[in-house]
Amino acid sequence: MIEDARVLREGFVPSDVVHRDAEVNALSHVLEPVTNNDPAEPALITGPSGAGKTTITKFVVSRLRESVLDVESVHVNCWQSYSRFKAIYRILEGLGRTVDIHRQSTPHDELLDRLADYDGPPVIVTLDEVDQLDDARLVYDLYRLEPFSFVLITNDEEELLADIDDRVRSRMQTAETIHFDRYSIDELTDIIAARAEHGLVLDAITTEQLRWIADAAAGDARVGLSILRSAARRADRQSTEVITDEHVREAIPAARREVRSKNLESLRPEQRLVFQILHEEEELAPRDLYDKYADQVDDPRTKRTVRSWLQKLAKYNLVEAAGRGPNRVYRVRDGFVDAE
Repeated sequence: MIEDARVLREGFVPSDVVHRDAEVNALSHVLEPVTNNDPAEPALITGPSGAGKTTITKFVVSRLRESVLDVESVHVNCWQSYSRFKAIYRILEGLGRTVDIHRQSTPHDELLDRLADYDGPPVIVTLDEVDQLDDARLVYDLYRLEPFSFVLITNDEEELLADIDDRVRSRMQTAETIHFDRYSIDELTDIIAARAEHGLVLDAITTEQLRWIADAAAGDARVGLSILRSAARRADRQSTEVITDEHVREAIPAARREVRSKNLESLRPEQRLVFQILHEEEELAPRDLYDKYADQVDDPRTKRTVRSWLQKLAKYNLVEAAGRGPNRVYRVRDGFVDAE
């Protein structure tokens, strides 16, 4: 059933992409100065989860590097590298310049100095989920470095700008913003069909089933691919020649749980604590949630920061909000199964 498992994975970057021509052209235009050995203006990629922001960015950068061989690129996942040290270290690591760096003792400023001393070919740095950074002032520090060009990826531009100081906001507002809308059912059907064509045996799944998967994914390509992958695995386990409707039906809730569990695993410790408090309490108003969170940590973040975390958790379908204003409450989404 599964001929090439790589194609079915979320992180796979296809050799061609569909339904994102405008976004591909826009980002290619922003990065074009790199082809002349000049730094590009920063690009800010925005849009909902699963809209293809990361895949398209990797696709454009990869294509640019194929046309201009003397270009470096580093992709920083800010879910994982969320501190100033980790983010800078990841950039240096991508450039092969961390041999004598000690994670426990090397000062942050020394890492930044090393980046400032870089004298190699142009570098395109992607800060994926940039709003996850502990301190957005790092963006300001990085912007001043040459020959670095930056692509910043976030779900929500307004949410990102709300938590940074005026100096950083001023620099970030010079970025060229490229917004990604959620995929339509037809678009997502085409995307999943292309993955099925290259990843599964011939005629393993029908067009009607692909459209069913796209509809269930609600515009989120990550969920759609997870459903396809889960259905194909079920067919493999049962040694059937095709994916049946029952395979798809069973795969939909399983895939949603898989995506949510991956999102949960990627949370920072304090964000996971906020989630766990909600998981235990079932439902809480933001102020009550904050009080419980603050009681369990030595140096609690601000109420505004915790509110932004809640909004992030909601965007990743881990929690949901009900009510408005002072009556708003948050709860863990129905059907969520903890990774444990």
